[in-house]
Amino acid sequence: MINSLADRTNAIEECYEFMLAYAAQGLPGDQGSASGGQLREFLRRAVEALSGLADAFRAAVKQDSLEPAESYEAFLAVLDRDSTDSLAAIQLVEAQPSLSSQLIDNLNASIHLRALLTDLFLIDEILKPRTAKIEVSP
Repeated sequence: MINSLADRTNAIEECYEFMLAYAAQGLPGDQGSASGGQLREFLRRAVEALSGLADAFRAAVKQDSLEPAESYEAFLAVLDRDSTDSLAAIQLVEAQPSLSSQLIDNLNASIHLRALLTDLFLIDEILKPRTAKIEVSP
């Protein structure tokens, strides 16, 4: 089970990066290729990471007492929507009997997945100074 926000973010970003490479291979399907099996594992991990993503960020906001709370709550609604939409798209693709490079390329191009990645980059930049401060503290 993926618990921390950083682990969730890494799983989603790694999946996206792998999908970019898979899409470039021009494969008609995932059967019989090593990368096809890897793709399904990356998708599985992304699904796990997306499930409860907004709640994980909410816990980080609460733990770090981030203010103003209203701004974070408003963004959490966006993150929840984007992660739910991305989860639905990934699960639809994951359910297909064959995963072609073209199908994965279309998933990569999904506005839902791109919005989610932008959300994650934003979160990372917001939390980065806080984690750096914690690592430096004696």
